[in-house]
Amino acid sequence: MNPTISLLMVVLIVGNVVACLWLIWWTAKRRSGESDTTGHEWDGIRELNNPMPRWWLGLFIITIIFAGAYLALYPGLGAYAGNQNWSSAGQLQQEQVSAQAAFDTRFNRVATTDIIALSKDTEAMAAAKNLFANNCSVCHGSDARGAKGFPNLTDDDWLWGGSPDTIYETIAHGRKSAMPAWGAMLGQQGVEEAAAYVMNLSGHQAPADWVAAGKQRFETICVACHGVDGKGNQSLGAPNLTDNVWLYGHSMDTLRETIGNGRSNEMPAHLPILGETKVKMLAAYVYGLSHP
Repeated sequence: MNPTISLLMVVLIVGNVVACLWLIWWTAKRRSGESDTTGHEWDGIRELNNPMPRWWLGLFIITIIFAGAYLALYPGLGAYAGNQNWSSAGQLQQEQVSAQAAFDTRFNRVATTDIIALSKDTEAMAAAKNLFANNCSVCHGSDARGAKGFPNLTDDDWLWGGSPDTIYETIAHGRKSAMPAWGAMLGQQGVEEAAAYVMNLSGHQAPADWVAAGKQRFETICVACHGVDGKGNQSLGAPNLTDNVWLYGHSMDTLRETIGNGRSNEMPAHLPILGETKVKMLAAYVYGLSHP
């Protein structure tokens, strides 16, 4: 925290506490020369001018003492961390460690169970379903069927591979992939032709002359990632272009945008966030989605 701001906060807080003490002192005693009434009277009822009751005064003093003790023990005076050195972030971290330890104890069998066998563990998969809902559904959907730019996890089409170890690797350490933008190199006509060839690869109709020209462009530029036959390369995360499964859609407009402007995808690494046990359970859950 900025030292000037910290000092200003200390002055304001201490000033308020002192002002409260002075106000209590000033209103707690009767000053000489004061009348017993305020001079207000209505229907024979006079408004008295009495000091605060002692029990009420005592409550105010207790709250001020409590405030002083709190400010001494916990953060509240600018950059001063308090005698207990407490922080909300530290408490959250402590609770997370405790919760993770309890979770690991409950599912200690996970460490010695392979992912395929774990995918058939009813109790573990019930917990994994909740983990998926909390951590994965925002991108892949509550039903795991994905959305535009986010793969469907319930089929058997995989960008990086669907083996148990590969799924674990993807969840634990994340993935990054990029489709370069070829618009500047191919030009508008070249993008049209390449898109037509890709459409044709997956069984969709496209102008024959564009398909023929697009094949030459594909064999020059695209084979490095997608392969000569267009079936992709899971080691690079390059999708199979010959099936009818599309991450962004298969319309000509979408293919033009993909080829011309490129795409960039990232799957975050969850091992630092969730820990080994939860990641392995999620890997088993995702494996089970595509292997019911």
